[in-house]
Amino acid sequence: MPLKDLPPDARPREKLLARGPGALSDAELLALLLRTGIVGKGVLTLAQELLDTFGGIAGLLHADLDDVKKIKGLGGPAKRAELVAVLELARRALAEQLREREVFSTPDAVKHYLQLHLARRGHEVFAVLFLDSQNRLLALEELFRGTLTQTSVYPREVVLHALQHKAAAVVLAHNHPSGTVQPSRADEALTQTLKAALALVDVRVLDHVIVGPGQALSMAEKGLL
Repeated sequence: MPLKDLPPDARPREKLLARGPGALSDAELLALLLRTGIVGKGVLTLAQELLDTFGGIAGLLHADLDDVKKIKGLGGPAKRAELVAVLELARRALAEQLREREVFSTPDAVKHYLQLHLARRGHEVFAVLFLDSQNRLLALEELFRGTLTQTSVYPREVVLHALQHKAAAVVLAHNHPSGTVQPSRADEALTQTLKAALALVDVRVLDHVIVGPGQALSMAEKGLL
C-alpha cells in the first residue's frame, strides 16, 4: 500500500513528527529514507524485505555498495547513494566515539566498528586499529588481503605502520568469510608472532578480534592473548 493511502497517523513521516523517532519501527524509519517503493511493492514492504535480507538494522549497517546494488528496487543511483551515505555516517559516528574515548571502555563498540568494516567481505582482510597512549583510535588500516581461507601477513609491515602512526598499542582484526569466528591455530600463532614483533618497538597488542556476519570474537576475552 502506498504511504499516501495510509491513515495520517500511520504514515511514518507524520508519526515521527508527532511522536518522535522512537515510535517508529525499523521498517518505518527505513521507508522514510527510501521514500518510494517499486511497481507492485510499497515502500514499507520494500523496507521490510531489505531488513529481512540483511538480518535487521545491524546486518544492513554491514552492507557495502555492491550488496546494495543487488537489491531489486534500489537500482537507481540516487537511492543507492542515499542509503550508502547513511550507512557510512553510522560507521563514522562509531569511529568518532573510538577517537574520543578509551577504546576498551566500550569493547562492544570496537566489535561493532570492526564488523561494519569487515564482516561482509567475501575474502579475508587483515586490519589493525592503531591506538594512542590513552588507547584512543588513531587510525584503522586494512593492511593485507587474501583468499577465502588465508591471508599473508607480514610482521615487518605491521611494525612499520605502527611506527608511522606513533601508536602505543594496537588491536589486530581479521574476518572469516566462512561465518565462524573461532580462531584457528594459525590465528593464535600469528597473534603471538605479531605480539613479539611489536614488543620490540614498545607497542602493545591489546586484542585480536575475529569478525563474521553478525558476530565477533575477542581473543583477549577468551584468554588467548
